[in-house]
Amino acid sequence: MKIKFRLNGRLINADIPGGMRLIDLLREDFNLTGTREGCGKGECGACTVLLDGKPVNSCLVLAAQLKGRAMVTIEGLSDGDTLDPVQRAFLEATAVQCGFCSPGLILAAKSLLDKYPDPSEEQIKRAISGNLCRCTGYSKVFKAIKMASETHRNSK
Repeated sequence: MKIKFRLNGRLINADIPGGMRLIDLLREDFNLTGTREGCGKGECGACTVLLDGKPVNSCLVLAAQLKGRAMVTIEGLSDGDTLDPVQRAFLEATAVQCGFCSPGLILAAKSLLDKYPDPSEEQIKRAISGNLCRCTGYSKVFKAIKMASETHRNSK
């Protein structure tokens, strides 16, 4: 099946098997290994990517569903060596420990801040509710998202 879509800002023409999952396309065909497979059932959020600006679990999406759409992975968030404010805030707040869940959390936070530049604690909780982390206890993740929201608001 031939499809066209945008991946991290680039137009892609791909020929894919009909039943291929998005996570497999990213990792195997494009070597974008920042998208991690944790549970494979859509329960952990490690495989989160942004599809048309909204966070989705790439283990639950068929690659064929990309047709005509735009997707951003953790690799597409930075601008070369310049980190996105959300990525930078996660580092500065030490919200990254083992790093396995970080890409999914960062992309969920990015989507939230694009929609709500000054999110409430409840909005943050809701936005990251599908992302599991076993290292941070989430307090540093909340701190990072609040830090990023300040930067995000000031950059607009």
